[in-house]
Amino acid sequence: MLSLLLSGCSSPHGQPQGDPEAVAPSQVSDFATLYSQNCAGCHGAQGRGGAAIALANPVYLDIVDEASMRKVIANGIHGTSMSAFDQSAGGMLTDKQIHVITSGILSNWSRKGILDGSNPPSYAANTAGNAGHGELVYRTYCAFCHGQGGQGGPKGSAITNDSFLALVSDQELRTIVIAGRPELGAPDWRGNVPGKPMTNLEITDVVAWLASRRVQNPGQPYSASNYAQH
Repeated sequence: MLSLLLSGCSSPHGQPQGDPEAVAPSQVSDFATLYSQNCAGCHGAQGRGGAAIALANPVYLDIVDEASMRKVIANGIHGTSMSAFDQSAGGMLTDKQIHVITSGILSNWSRKGILDGSNPPSYAANTAGNAGHGELVYRTYCAFCHGQGGQGGPKGSAITNDSFLALVSDQELRTIVIAGRPELGAPDWRGNVPGKPMTNLEITDVVAWLASRRVQNPGQPYSASNYAQH
């Protein structure tokens, strides 16, 4: 009995007991936990998509290489909603944790050979785009869903919206055009016009046209200089 009483008083009252199972954030190495805590808020549970693209889209995973994905996770994309996660860039994750996330996404959700024989476009543009030609490409492949001028249509949202364009990079636009957003019913580069997949150059040009629609001060009725005068 005395030993029980003494053991009950071994820790000062009011102080929390140590948890031998607690793991420091930098030591978490489980893919499911890391993804849930750092990625699911934008990319959805199990990579099924949310405010940002679905990372479990096998078409996307077939065109992107591991190095490019890792770079985006580590360094983010300046000027967009994709923040940096590497500690060296101001984030909270170690290099090892970013590797766990990257390799976990690819190993869990990719489908090997899904684009065999499809001649997919390159993940990144390999030439400068022609915005003038891109407008013609848009009318052919995109206007049916997204409306004339990209202001929205019966089957698609507005994609020349100032706020939307301010939050996505040219590469993100290209990725969406190539891989689609199946969680929203948007087809990949092969499905906009039946039997007529978009070419690499057409994708580059339509992205250039979309990028040309960005405004300097999105969401503001007046420019910064106008505000300075009042």
